[in-house]
Amino acid sequence: MMFFHFYCFIIFCCVHCHVALKDEESIPPIAMYFNTKGRYEEVNPYLRQDILAVNRSSLQPPSSQCREIHLTAIIRHGTRYPTAKTVRDMQQLHNIVLNNFTEEQSWLRETLTQWTMWYTEDMDGRLVQKGVEDLKHLAVRLSKLFPTIISEEKLRGGLIKFITSSKHRCVNSTLSFKAGLTEMWLFVHADVEFGHEVNDALMRFFDHCTRFVQEVDKNSSAVIEVDRFKQGLEMMRVQKKIADPRDHVTDHLYVSLTDLAEAAFLLCTYELAVKAVNSPWCLLFDEDNAKVMEYASDLREFWKRGYGHDINSKSSCILFHDLFNNSSLWLHQQVTEVVSVQIGHADTLLPLLTLLGFFKDAVPLTSANYASQAQRSFRTSRMLPYAANFLLVLYDCGEEGIRLQPLLNEKPLTFPGLTDQQASMPLYEDVRKHYRFLLSGCDFEAECQLLRNPAEV
Repeated sequence: MMFFHFYCFIIFCCVHCHVALKDEESIPPIAMYFNTKGRYEEVNPYLRQDILAVNRSSLQPPSSQCREIHLTAIIRHGTRYPTAKTVRDMQQLHNIVLNNFTEEQSWLRETLTQWTMWYTEDMDGRLVQKGVEDLKHLAVRLSKLFPTIISEEKLRGGLIKFITSSKHRCVNSTLSFKAGLTEMWLFVHADVEFGHEVNDALMRFFDHCTRFVQEVDKNSSAVIEVDRFKQGLEMMRVQKKIADPRDHVTDHLYVSLTDLAEAAFLLCTYELAVKAVNSPWCLLFDEDNAKVMEYASDLREFWKRGYGHDINSKSSCILFHDLFNNSSLWLHQQVTEVVSVQIGHADTLLPLLTLLGFFKDAVPLTSANYASQAQRSFRTSRMLPYAANFLLVLYDCGEEGIRLQPLLNEKPLTFPGLTDQQASMPLYEDVRKHYRFLLSGCDFEAECQLLRNPAEV
């Protein structure tokens, strides 16, 4: 009961009403450490001033002849509410706390009631208004970055394909992306017929990979490094920093201060992302503590979705092949769509980025190397905010050949192992050669079969 622990903690700490974010200076400095609960604006701070700003010069094609001819975008849903389970815990435990004050603690009631319990079960991870805007704005920015293929003409002509996870936050993100385009071009959905395909096999492949589910997702020992870190010195320093010396109720409630810290940090992230407020929960963490909390979350993502286990990345084989097939089929004139917009989850993006070799550090993340990983590449706060997006853009550069450019969150990347190629836009065939073993293998069905015990063979 993590949230029960949290509320017991909060009533014995200084809690004030929400502080509205009126300007950039009001954003808590720790917002850049919010992992997968972070806002897109923390990854691209220039968007705080102009949410539709783009920088086409960052694309850096090798020649002026280059023109984009095909694009696949894999996008995470926008900002969402907590899940129903989390909300139920919060509602129940908020009531418990409010009804367990002593006469000596009357000042706590007054302090706590400054925070309104506004979460409801029907929110259930649904897209918030900010999430709607996340995808609308992203659609406009991508159309400005790639105006010749994300265009009104292509949309009206049915040349932009939409695929989504079945989760309502993804379906609504898809609708929001479409709305961003149609509102910009001033036509309504009735003017043109363009639907979307729900495809969980592609966008929620992790649910369909039996080996991943059994060996990692439902196996607590797969993330043992996370548990070790939570019991280590760094987390103890966080606990010491946030523990209130007046907090004696925890003695008989068997409260875990680690649970308190995690709950406080999580609710801080939700309050900023969902309501754009500098929550009192955020005030419980200084920058050093926030970095520890970020690392704890990165450890979990590393071992559960990233490089920690081989099956984590191999579970995305089906998406990997689809990604390259989109470009190849178009080049061979076997499909007509020039843009494929595919909306899923952070858990959709991270295994794929891992399979492609992005953000891989020389030394794996463990519970014992927090200090030495301060400059790590594997940092989900920068990789996977709400509305995170991974693009593969195919260019025809004339005499310079057909080239492929990867971008993450609208910033060019360099394919690992292809650093000698033209910046972030190598020849398409060189990319295929680089990933030839995955392209000729990486069979989803084979990789996701449970490995049999040798004794049973």
